[in-house]
Amino acid sequence: MDIAVSSALLVLLAIPFAVVALLIRLTSKGPVLYTQQRMGLDGKPFVIFKFRSMYEDAERDTGPVWAVSDDPRRTPVGKFMRRFSIDELPQLVNVLKGDMSLVGPRPERPAFVKEFKERIPLYMLRHKVKCGMTGWAQVNGWRGNTSIEKRIEHDLYYIQNWSLGLDVKILWRTWRAVLHKHAY
Repeated sequence: MDIAVSSALLVLLAIPFAVVALLIRLTSKGPVLYTQQRMGLDGKPFVIFKFRSMYEDAERDTGPVWAVSDDPRRTPVGKFMRRFSIDELPQLVNVLKGDMSLVGPRPERPAFVKEFKERIPLYMLRHKVKCGMTGWAQVNGWRGNTSIEKRIEHDLYYIQNWSLGLDVKILWRTWRAVLHKHAY
């Protein structure tokens, strides 16, 4: 399912991707795509792809930090992209490559993984399945700068109750969540 859906979406979204790339290029300095190391299956690192939604070198002075409401690091186009999670769509390439799945626990940055595994029991269990573009935690409102404990609780629920039907339910709810509950 991951390969078929990600391939089809990459073809269908080719022209919208080109438009987004052009808007990013015309409105801010820096690359169109943003790459970042994340931790995937079995805690192995991989490079995640996103459309760049923040100014170049946005974390130069702070290091890894969570995005916040009205984040000044966002570009004007980035603000719009993040509102509708458009910046996440290049992760379809990660799905096609096998680094990610369409559904699963969201991958974290190594700095956050190091912090969370030391203070949250069972945190590393979420790395026993492939990470996803969307997940049970996200469609239940636990995304971004929210309770990591609640996210882990939902990730573990997903792992323990996985089924194709649950994946389809999460994908359906993702579309609703993107339209009604915006990221920043």
